[in-house]
Amino acid sequence: MAPPAPVSEARRSGLALVVLLIAPIALINALGFLVPVLNLARMSFYEVEPTGAMREVYTLATWLTVFKDTFYAELILNSITVSLGITLLTLVCSYPIALYLHRSSGTWRTILLVLVISPLLTSAVVRTYGWIAILSDSGLVNNALSAIGIAPLRLMFNKTGVVIGLTEILMPYMILALLAGFGRLDPRIEEAASTLGAPPFTIFRRIILPLTLPGIALGCLLCFVLAVSSFITPKLLGGGRVFLLATEIYDQAIVTLNWPLAATLSILVLVIFGGALVLYTRALRAIM
Repeated sequence: MAPPAPVSEARRSGLALVVLLIAPIALINALGFLVPVLNLARMSFYEVEPTGAMREVYTLATWLTVFKDTFYAELILNSITVSLGITLLTLVCSYPIALYLHRSSGTWRTILLVLVISPLLTSAVVRTYGWIAILSDSGLVNNALSAIGIAPLRLMFNKTGVVIGLTEILMPYMILALLAGFGRLDPRIEEAASTLGAPPFTIFRRIILPLTLPGIALGCLLCFVLAVSSFITPKLLGGGRVFLLATEIYDQAIVTLNWPLAATLSILVLVIFGGALVLYTRALRAIM
């Protein structure tokens, strides 16, 4: 019987090769993500003076302020609820498009895919200004409503404008995520169900929807994270009247120069991201 030493040596060589291959990306992640996050966490414990200057004196005052002040509790709750609403609306608007694109083929599929991806080639700032021209009091929508005798609607400087703008901006991400998760959808199963007499809604509810749940979970995770961290669109379409975590972080860091508070809120955003990732992992396990 051959001695086990060569096998053990081969395992060690394989492990060393894996470590060698992983080391560069691990180093890049450490320098590009882990170190800045740790620095941000350290900054959240600094003391801030009335002038905005930071003192490297570690204190829990900023964290206690965030946890005790009801404004920040409402801010976090409002950010989560608005982001969830945007995610749900994006899913409802994107699902039929993704399903139709998945079932398309040939040149028509290529054209549709280009149309889906093309908004990503334009800056979110430009697209947001486009929505300002559409949703403003003298914009395209209100002019059309006035022409047919309907009173103009207030579609900007409130949550309505933010939700509309972010929904459109996040739709390409949702569509691409749904397409990535539609791999298990087999048209032959739908044909078999239709042959057995199942109506279209039953086919969708019992076959299409369960098979596309992984794509739905992935798209919802991606859009929720992007919605929570979005800054430009809520700032422009909200007009400073819609308070979300991203806009508050900007105000604290740039306007009031309270960097410890901005760092604290940034860490809370990362905690929300972590919670969303945990829920996504559990949902994916339940689905699969």
